[in-house]
Amino acid sequence: MKFAILSDIHANLDALEVVLKDTKEQGCTHYVCLGDVVGYGPNPRECLEIIRNMNCPTVMGNHDEYVAKEQALTGFNPMAADGIKWTRAQLNAEEKQWLRDLKYVRAVDPFTIVHATLDLPERWAYVFDKLAAAASFNYQHTAVCFNGHTHIPIAFIRTPAGIQGGLYTKIKIEVARKYFVNVGSIGQPRDRNPKASYVIFDLINNVIELRRLDYDIAAVQKKIRAAGLPESLAQRLEQGR
Repeated sequence: MKFAILSDIHANLDALEVVLKDTKEQGCTHYVCLGDVVGYGPNPRECLEIIRNMNCPTVMGNHDEYVAKEQALTGFNPMAADGIKWTRAQLNAEEKQWLRDLKYVRAVDPFTIVHATLDLPERWAYVFDKLAAAASFNYQHTAVCFNGHTHIPIAFIRTPAGIQGGLYTKIKIEVARKYFVNVGSIGQPRDRNPKASYVIFDLINNVIELRRLDYDIAAVQKKIRAAGLPESLAQRLEQGR
């Protein structure tokens, strides 16, 4: 059994299609989505339709919540706020209701999924260091938890000797340890690598593998500009930031 762990698609249809093609080539049999299906990118309806039709376990991201609940955009930078306002106008009431109904945390035997953190998932905090990871580990009841939100693939491992953290390509799951693994972003990577990012969790061999894939960035930039979205949203895709 192989799970494809998808996160932070951000309405980037071109990247999503490349990732899904790769999941089939890699023999993935199951899927989960860690949220932020929409926001920033030019194809929110198409990406949302794909994820909905997959009928896979999905948790809410902060962009999903702000698009669907039409809350005040306090704390968002102008670029992100403009993206959310534009996305709100693209989705119908039924699509927004689907986003509103998503849970913050889900158990997917034998692992857990969350967009941001396990300690206060609705606060949309970021996990960049061991201290922040420790707070989530206190609420983690499975050996593995996958998260997104930062758009940077990094893993934290709690062992009897303490917490270790860093970049990864493959992780072998071992007993007596817990793993809090960020799978990066499909639609808007921010680790200076513009390639789309997702993870495969091979439950037979107990291996987590990070996958990075090229996609047609120029085509997405063209659509962003045609939609009238901020130019910075187009530029950052090729820079991976």
